Order: sequence, then C-alpha cells, then structure tokens
Amino acid sequence: MRGIAKQAGWTNVKALDCCDALFFAPDQTTLETDMPVRRRSNGSLMVAHVAGLIDMVALPVWINTLIEYFHFDPQRAGALATTYLACAVVCSACVAPLFSHLPRRIMAAGGFAVAVCGFWLAAHAVAFGAMFAAHAAAGVGVGCGLSVAHGEIGKAGNPHRLFAMSHLALGLFGVAYFAVVPSLIAHHGGVMLFFVFVALALAAALALAIAWPVADAPDDAGHPDTRGTGRRKMRLERGCWSAILGIVFMMINQAMVYSFLQHLGLVRGFGDARVNGVLVAVGLVNLLPPVLAAVLERRLDARNVALCGPVAQAVLALVLTSTTGFAAYAFAASLWVFATIFTHTFLFGFLARLDTTGRAVAYTPAMLMAGSAIGPLLGGALLQRSGFGAIGIAAVMIGLISFSFFSRLRSLEPVQPRFDVPSGVDSL
Repeated sequence: MRGIAKQAGWTNVKALDCCDALFFAPDQTTLETDMPVRRRSNGSLMVAHVAGLIDMVALPVWINTLIEYFHFDPQRAGALATTYLACAVVCSACVAPLFSHLPRRIMAAGGFAVAVCGFWLAAHAVAFGAMFAAHAAAGVGVGCGLSVAHGEIGKAGNPHRLFAMSHLALGLFGVAYFAVVPSLIAHHGGVMLFFVFVALALAAALALAIAWPVADAPDDAGHPDTRGTGRRKMRLERGCWSAILGIVFMMINQAMVYSFLQHLGLVRGFGDARVNGVLVAVGLVNLLPPVLAAVLERRLDARNVALCGPVAQAVLALVLTSTTGFAAYAFAASLWVFATIFTHTFLFGFLARLDTTGRAVAYTPAMLMAGSAIGPLLGGALLQRSGFGAIGIAAVMIGLISFSFFSRLRSLEPVQPRFDVPSGVDSL
C-alpha cells in the first residue's frame, strides 16, 4: 500500500500507516519491496486446527473401525493409534524449536499433504505393516503442519481469541462428525473413516497453501534472519517450559480419565441410554468453554486460570471415580472436558504473549497428543490393577505436579495482549 501510494505522489506518512493497519496485519511483511503483501486469512489456521486435532474427536470411532472393519485385534488397533500420536508428538517437538527459521507456508501445507498420502494409504492397506506405515506417515505430516499452524496462531493479533474460535470450530465439527461419520461407515465400510480424514487433511493443505495468513518473511521486522547466531536465540523465554510441562500433565489427566468415562458409567450400572445421553451432553457443553474464554479474556488473569485448572481436574476426577449416584456422575462428566479446554485456551494466549516468536505455542500438538498417548495407557494399567479409585488418586497426584509448574508463572509478566489491533486485522 505504501509503495503504491508513493508512486501516486502521496506523502502523508500517517495516512499511509493507517491504510496499512486497516488492510494488512501488523506482522505482515515482504521479502522484497516490490512483492505484494498477503491478506491475513485466519480461517485457514482454523481449518488446520480442526484437521490436525481430529484424534480428539475421532479416536474412539477410529479404534473401533480398525477392530470391526479392518479385523485387527484390540492390541494392534491401539498400537496403530499410538503410532500416529507418537509420530505427531516427535515431529512437533522437532519442528517447534525451528519455527522462526522455517518457510512456514510450505511446511504447514506440505505437512498436511503428507498426511493426505498417509490416510489415503491407510484406506487401501490390508496388511498390518502397510497400515503401520500409513499411520506413521499421517502422524508425521499432521505433527509438522499443525505445529506450524499453531505457531502462526500465536503470532496473530489476538492469539487467545483465535485459538478459542479454533476450538469452537473443532467442537462444532465434532457434533457433525458423530452425526454423520458413524452412519457412513456402517453403510460403506471402514474405508470411509480414512476418506473423511483424507478430505480434512486435503482441505487444510489447500487452505494453508492458498490463504496463508502472512507472507513468508524471515522475521516480523522484515529484515534478514540471522540464523544460527548463537545458542540463546534458540532458547524459549523464561517460564515457557513451566507452562508447557504443566499443560502436558493436564492433558495426561484429561486423557486418562476421559478414556474410561463411558466404561465407568456402565460399570456403575447407569445403563447405556443414560450414559450415552451424558456423552451427548459432554459434546454440547464443550462448545461453551471457547466462547467463555474469548469473552472473559480481559477479565481473568491467565495465571490464576492456570492454577484453577489442575484443581478443578482433581476435584472432578475424585467425584467421577468415587460416586455411585448418576446425578454426580453426569455433572462431573459434563464439566470434565470443559475445565481442560477453558484452561488451555488461556494458557495458549499466555504462552503466545510470553514468547512472541511463536515457537512456544508451536509445541501445542506435542502437548496435546502426548497426553492422548500416555493417558489411556496409564489409566488402563491403574484400572486393571487397582480399580477406578486408583485413577482418581493418580489424577490428584498428576494435578499437583501440574499445579506446581503453573505456580512458577506467578512471577512472570508477559507482553500485554494487543486489544487495540484494528478489527480488520483478525478478520476471518
């Protein structure tokens, strides 16, 4: 905009700055002065968030499909899901530290393109080895693409709000998923599950390739990036690892209890109809925390929310694992995922302000999927050996660990959120 105006003979610098602020995001830059600036498109990042975290919605149907339609035993079906999650975690952990130095649009779109290939191979695989390779490839692709997308969300004008809206989109997709996909699988076979995954990953790859929110610039100032100019440049800001590890333990708690939520209700004798009704209620309640987190962003301190999250998890876990009454079970189950999403949304915004390079929030897939991989295994071992009470006690102990990490954030003062960013900057 500034270059075009200068060629037209305009000299009012403030007016030019206002035009730039209205039409382009503040972190959009160009590699060359004659290259056009890309228009921000946060919608592409939201599509990537939904496609990349599909396991949070689809994992129960995913494993059941591998058992019922692909005829793998439960151990092998679980191993395939673990392979996908483990590859995503490892890839995310490798990509996140390099986020500032990567060609982000290419890496994000390319990662989901690899996931498309992996899911397509899974749809046509018969042998366990081919299915294993397909899940590994899909996990690597999603881990790469989603890490870069989450890092870019962290560099948005208001990362807290954008992450909240991305979670809301995931919740809405989850409602549609359970309304449509199980019937598709029942009528057309298990391959439909992976065709849905292919469509989601392809949509994310195309959206990121076509509508990446910023131009591929080395840094926010538009200056050449001094790569490898010292080890300190690779370090995260003080306190980032405390927040990251605290989130990891919260997600372990989340997956450990949630994985056996339905089984617990059935063992307690509440019946299929009432337990399934609770699960439907959980899906609907999960639409609320992203909206509330966005509305309360200015009213609540993220550090206080972080301390309340593990406490809420511990209390709800004890209620779930010790109660014999349906009302208490339904109430605690409905709020279980709510507490996690609400807390994590505030922590995402806090991390994005604490480390403005986007590298800290680029670890988000690793944080989430590490919990998904460890939690069910730990919960199953505790349940088999000591019963549901052991899961409740373990949830309290893990909550204390998470609380101790979050307590270290009290002394930190991150960059204040940019509430004064023009409305056009964060438009979808």
